[in-house]
Amino acid sequence: MGKIAFLFPGQGSQAVGMGVQLSKDESICADVIKRADEKLGYSLSEIMAEGPEETLRRTEHTQPALVTVSVAVLQLLKEAGIEADYAAGHSLGEYSALVAAGALSFEDAVYAVHKRGVFMEEAVPFGEGAMAAVLGLDQDLLTEVCLKVQANGDVAELANLNCPGQIVISGSAKGVELAGEQAKEKGAKRVIPLTVSGPFHSSLMKPASEKLKTVLRDLNVENAKIPVIANVTATAQTNASSIEDHLIQQVYSPVRWEETVNALLEFGVDTFVEVGTGNVLTGLVKKVNRRAKAFAVSDRESLQKMIDKLEEVKN
Repeated sequence: MGKIAFLFPGQGSQAVGMGVQLSKDESICADVIKRADEKLGYSLSEIMAEGPEETLRRTEHTQPALVTVSVAVLQLLKEAGIEADYAAGHSLGEYSALVAAGALSFEDAVYAVHKRGVFMEEAVPFGEGAMAAVLGLDQDLLTEVCLKVQANGDVAELANLNCPGQIVISGSAKGVELAGEQAKEKGAKRVIPLTVSGPFHSSLMKPASEKLKTVLRDLNVENAKIPVIANVTATAQTNASSIEDHLIQQVYSPVRWEETVNALLEFGVDTFVEVGTGNVLTGLVKKVNRRAKAFAVSDRESLQKMIDKLEEVKN
């Protein structure tokens, strides 16, 4: 039997209505959602359930909503006796991964990502920053494009190295637009502007990381019980102080997702479980390695499907 990694989604996997059915069907999940409301001091559950979408899409709500649903679903896996050997999360999903690894309490994580969202919103006025997904262009060529744009005084940087042929760039609105145009000239298949509220994982987020540092310093970060792959380095970490440092750098550094999946494969992981809402990471794992077993677990039904599939493979 190979090893299991739990993966936790980041921004973009949210949807109005998230967590509603879970809350109704599962008391252990309802309890997690209630604890999020209590910790934040406002009704996150109401925003998750009813929206409106533009309210849920505000980073300060999106981030705690995703962590909350991931940790709620995690309870179902725990209850079923399924344990991970490794954990990783995409961007803010790293906080959910740290909860799974026992490095952060759920309350601390949900509070930290709410603040992280507020600071990220404050770092760059709305509309001044942008992100875009570049499909079908080599990383070296895209780096070249971004450096050229930067040389002219605009900001464009690699933000998410997701899988072969899919890289997200981030920076100033003008910088990202110029880099997108030049990427197409260099042979990119498509450039898709993302509906985000800021230029995440770019140097423009440094002011947010400074503020986040003061929040994280006040939290109780423990050593992780299982290794968590850090977004910033794509290496396994368990040490509390390096976890904290990586979370601070993560705000303005690229998410090395393709390398993260490859690192997990090298550690002998053959089963990837996306915990929470959506199946974005499951898709990315398959693009990195077609043969990997990847499951998206969002409720008891999808959990049972996964258990049945794994039993089949065993027999």
